[in-house]
Amino acid sequence: MTDSTPQRVPLRGSCHCGNVKYILFLTLPHPHPGGTRPPQGSQLFRRCNCTTCHKMGFFHTRPVSNHNDFLLLCPLDPANDLGNYAHGDAELHFLFCKKCGVRVFMFYGEGAVEEVDLASLGVLETSGELTKVWRLVGEPDYGNRLSVNGHTVDAGQGFDMRELVEKKQVLYIDFLDDENPLEARFERPHAGGCY
Repeated sequence: MTDSTPQRVPLRGSCHCGNVKYILFLTLPHPHPGGTRPPQGSQLFRRCNCTTCHKMGFFHTRPVSNHNDFLLLCPLDPANDLGNYAHGDAELHFLFCKKCGVRVFMFYGEGAVEEVDLASLGVLETSGELTKVWRLVGEPDYGNRLSVNGHTVDAGQGFDMRELVEKKQVLYIDFLDDENPLEARFERPHAGGCY
C-alpha cells in the first residue's frame, strides 16, 4: 500500500482454479510493531511448525473478527462442497478445493449463510443488492476460530507477506512437540518450521 496510515481494507482471495472465493478484511499496513505480540482481539499473522500446518504450507492470517472479517462468496456450503481434513477430534477443519487442492482456510465452530450488502462494506460500488455469503457464527475462540491461508489472498491488493516477515510481524509458534512447546517468537521459525 502506498499510504502508511493503517486502514481496514477488503481483500479478495481464492483457490487456484477459482472454485473457492472469499473476501477478507485486514488492517493494512499491519498496525502493530514488529517483535511484539498484538493485543488480544487484534489481527495476527503466524506460522506454526506442527506437521499439519507445515506440510500444508499454511500462513495463518487471523482477522480481528471471525464473523465480520471473513465472507465466503463460494461455495456457500463448504461442509459439502469443499474437501475437509478434520483434525483435533474432528473439530478443526482444514478446508481445501476439491478441484485444485489449494487449502484456503481452517476453522472450528459453526457457519451460516447470510445476506449482506457488499457495497455497504466497501467491496462493491452499487449498493442495495444483497449477496449471499457463508461466515462463522458464535462467539470467538471458544465458539469459533478462523485462520485464512495468507497464500490464497489474490495478488496486487497491497497484502505483502514479505513485508510482514521482514518487519518481524509474523509470530512463530511451536507445536511440533505438543507436550513441551517453546515460547512463541518473532525472530525466526522454530525447528521444523519455515519463514
